[in-house]
Amino acid sequence: MDPNRDITQEEFERIERYLKHQMTVDERLAFDLELRKNTELTEQVNKQRLINEAIETQSLKEELDAFHDEISDADNITKTSKVVSFPFRKMVAAAVIIIALGSFWFFNNNSNEQLYAKHFSPDPGLPTTMSKTSNYEFYNAMVDYKQGDYKKAITKWEVLLKDKPQNDTLNYFIGVAHLANKDENQAIKYLSSVTQNESGRFSNEAFYYLGLAHLKADNLELAKKNLTFSTFDNSKTILSKLND
Repeated sequence: MDPNRDITQEEFERIERYLKHQMTVDERLAFDLELRKNTELTEQVNKQRLINEAIETQSLKEELDAFHDEISDADNITKTSKVVSFPFRKMVAAAVIIIALGSFWFFNNNSNEQLYAKHFSPDPGLPTTMSKTSNYEFYNAMVDYKQGDYKKAITKWEVLLKDKPQNDTLNYFIGVAHLANKDENQAIKYLSSVTQNESGRFSNEAFYYLGLAHLKADNLELAKKNLTFSTFDNSKTILSKLND
């Protein structure tokens, strides 16, 4: 898929369903996995996200402009209404400025937040085979994780971590779940633990997500340092952008 070509209606609808959270759990997991492997698809998703955000921003601006007009019309009715509406006009003007600045930031491809959003998608997780009673609690939490209930998954996994504080699998998925739950500081704590064992099962993945977590936290040096240890293509792409 060439990110510069026009996408088909079917591709467009599929991306829209993903962005609007209309996919089933299995569909979304498969799409997330595809995003991690297909940088061109990631570009298309990001472009469509930008378009959707721009439409929403313009719509909000038009609503605020209409509200401003209504307040201005009310000024002509009575002196009292004019006095009361003054702070509202200032609030509306400030809101429009914020929208403009926000739009500028959002469309700036050099933004760390934009780079993070473009390349982050949660790890698809492990197959939830609960045949082994001894691992039931772990896979039960994995179901929550795959359904996007990261907070519940974290709570369950942290109980297991008390007995196995050095377990790479638990630390890795707790870290990624925190990152998916928009808590990069907690993610850094758990993922750093996993990267201490460079021969571990999730070492490569942990370096990648730890790099993303530092990127989201605006710590570019640590982001670069950790991404360097990951062999993922996305790691190389991000490093290239950061070194531009």
